[in-house]
Amino acid sequence: MQVSANLGFLYTDLPLPARIRAAASDGFDAVECHFPYAHDPAEIRSALEATGLSMLALNTRPGDQGAGEFGLAALPGRSDDARAAVAQAVSYGAAIGAGAVHVMAGRSGAAAGAEAAFRDTLAHACDLAAPHGMTILIEPINTRDVPGYHLTSLEQAAGTIAALGRDNLKIMFDCYHLQILQGDLTRRFAEHLPLIGHVQIAAVPDRGEPDAGELCYAGLLRGFREAGYRGAVGAEYRPRGGATRAGLGWLPPLRAALDAP
Repeated sequence: MQVSANLGFLYTDLPLPARIRAAASDGFDAVECHFPYAHDPAEIRSALEATGLSMLALNTRPGDQGAGEFGLAALPGRSDDARAAVAQAVSYGAAIGAGAVHVMAGRSGAAAGAEAAFRDTLAHACDLAAPHGMTILIEPINTRDVPGYHLTSLEQAAGTIAALGRDNLKIMFDCYHLQILQGDLTRRFAEHLPLIGHVQIAAVPDRGEPDAGELCYAGLLRGFREAGYRGAVGAEYRPRGGATRAGLGWLPPLRAALDAP
């Protein structure tokens, strides 16, 4: 099971190309990121090729964060903005060889028409991503951290995927968010396995290194493997001490647990 460094939260004292090199130096198998758009994609691709790491996924831009936006896809009346964000992400992802784009739903606040807007944007995203062999990811996000977020359960995500019937539309199973939202992760994961495209981890409740809190990731991820998951696990946590390298003591024991028969 590959372990990926999420460069949106890790090595943030470095420019993005240097973060890629740092992740490789520290033993990560792959990387993923949030919003790389300020960087020339050729520079990112060069760093990936130099390290041999793959970029597993990136996010669509969130919109106007100063105004509280956290994604655009499920916002009624914002179809043009949402499609532009998708086009940007798919184009950038294709340029750097990314495997997936996470289309951020946004804070719809359960507005009328939000799910229809979300599905329309996702269908468009799947169409754009398919020629590049890319997956579109959707992620349930907890409303304690992001009040009013549109997508808040595995079942809702599964219903959206079933309605669209697109093979390249999958769920981002973020253990941090889903433990807060719903819990019972081992059973829920197994029940939704065919729809899961990526897994992310962090401690609950502090979102720090995945070595403390409510979840024992060595056991949980072994359960995911036993259920049949063969994809990567993304470390999307906020280092408790600020410096990523000082907190990487969790990585060798977790890798040993995952490699154990």
